[in-house]
Amino acid sequence: MYKFLNKWTRKLHRWGAILTCVPLLLVILTGLMLQVKKQVPWVQPPTLKGSVKEPAVDWSRLLTSCQQDPNAGIKSWAEISRLDVQPAKGVVKVQAANHWELQLDLADGRILSSAYRRSDWIEQLHDGSFFGDWAKLWLFFPNGLVLLGLWLTGAYLWYLPFYAKRKKKKTTVKAVTEDA
Repeated sequence: MYKFLNKWTRKLHRWGAILTCVPLLLVILTGLMLQVKKQVPWVQPPTLKGSVKEPAVDWSRLLTSCQQDPNAGIKSWAEISRLDVQPAKGVVKVQAANHWELQLDLADGRILSSAYRRSDWIEQLHDGSFFGDWAKLWLFFPNGLVLLGLWLTGAYLWYLPFYAKRKKKKTTVKAVTEDA
């Protein structure tokens, strides 16, 4: 049983590593970028502070301000994918459908920042949804299961020399006591 388990574990570990190398590399690289998204402006624009702690601007003024920035490509509410209102910072983040982010002051609606936001599509790459639901469920999820198998077989292969050494020591001690 020991030799069979040893051989099976090594094969699973070798083939699992080959099968998961490309998706795993993508998950690792995007995960590293997401870890530093607040520190690296290229990934996600830093959140600025507005001039008030309580919203004083109305929705129509926010839309008018968004329409003034040509990079965002906002003509109506239909081109806005998300609003992130942060009263404590006095700012509202407006994310356009084209991943452009505007930060507006909650006092008067003026634009504080206009920048491309990459963290959302990096996250979609990270979880596989960028390629579609089929890839998320039929490529990245099985990849995660194989990765779990790699972790288990790796832990077993790491423990194996300790087990063999202990077993050899017991056999040696038993042989010495039988000779005496």
